Amino acid sequence: MIYNIRDIFEYIIALVNEFATRFGLTDRQAYNYIRHHKGIYFIEENYGIIHTLDFKEAVDSVATYCRRFGGKL
Repeated sequence: MIYNIRDIFEYIIALVNEFATRFGLTDRQAYNYIRHHKGIYFIEENYGIIHTLDFKEAVDSVATYCRRFGGKL
């Protein structure tokens, strides 16, 4: 299925905000962390599924994925 790029971007922004809140980071720190540990790729590639999860589950999924690539959160 093809998704609107704007919807994906808006979802990434909302998810980064939730990630920042969960881990006590600024939005910029959270975005840089997620991007550095390949989480943005994960979100984009799995948008069809991840956007159907609640934010708690989505943040958990991104954090787990980032840990696979050296993330410590």
